[in-house]
Amino acid sequence: MTSSTKGSLIAALSFVLYGLLPLYYHFLPGANMNELLAFRILSSVPTMMLLILLVTGKNIDFMAIWRDKRSLLLCLVASLVMSVSWYAFTWALTNQQVLAASLGFFINPLMAIALGALCLKERLSPGQKIAVVLALIAIGLKVLFSGELPMLALLMATFFALYGLVKKFIRYDALTAVTVEAIVLVPIALPLVLFWHIDGNLQASSEGASLFWLFVGVGPVSLIPLVLFSLAVERTSLTMIGLMQYIEPSLQFILATLLFGELFDFKQGITFGLIWLGLLICTREGWLNHRLRQRSAQSQTLSPQPPNTQA
Repeated sequence: MTSSTKGSLIAALSFVLYGLLPLYYHFLPGANMNELLAFRILSSVPTMMLLILLVTGKNIDFMAIWRDKRSLLLCLVASLVMSVSWYAFTWALTNQQVLAASLGFFINPLMAIALGALCLKERLSPGQKIAVVLALIAIGLKVLFSGELPMLALLMATFFALYGLVKKFIRYDALTAVTVEAIVLVPIALPLVLFWHIDGNLQASSEGASLFWLFVGVGPVSLIPLVLFSLAVERTSLTMIGLMQYIEPSLQFILATLLFGELFDFKQGITFGLIWLGLLICTREGWLNHRLRQRSAQSQTLSPQPPNTQA
């Protein structure tokens, strides 16, 4: 099995685990979001340190982290931005809004394309332009049908895309960056948890050990897919990862409609349909361009080399 094939399988596993996350959060209905976020931060640190040790066989070089203060500051920004996206995502999963979470992750690639064009001056391809326009029409129709913006989906998509944008400027390796993103928020999360506990308002410890460990487990279950994703990026092409990323919202969509019984009516169908159409156009264009680049590289490799005329 080639490294690229292994990377593709790891990417697929990552997105499957992400897609199945609603099953875990289904056991935390109405959970306190502030507590859940704090526990995620606290349990993420030992989880990431253990994973880095298992994957690389080395401990974190904190001196190297401290020397690159620009990346350290950007990790703080990335962590705060990610917290907003994760907060909205988790609220959706614990409040019977899995369809909203699914919509957010379908919108996210298009939001990332738009941010790339606005902030990094990247040129949009024809397919990307069509996809962004269709997404804007879908959001407009969603507002027309419901009388309000799909705030959960937009918060998730926008802040996750911003997270990706900030990550482009961080010079740490992927695993170290994720760990630092958790560590920098510990000084905020730990005092809050201690205060809630002393004040007697800590939900995680109010209903027995099972609820407490469910809160603690939020860190590992959300980080393991992220680590797998980071490993996949190193082994396979971004095109393959881009094609596979729709596994996650597709699984969430299936869980929402078939298992959790969320309403999916004609109006929802129009909104999702326009976004799916845009993603299909964008994905097909990316796949065709990828194939053309492969054929071009193969033809250059097979073309005969000019004879050596030097004496």
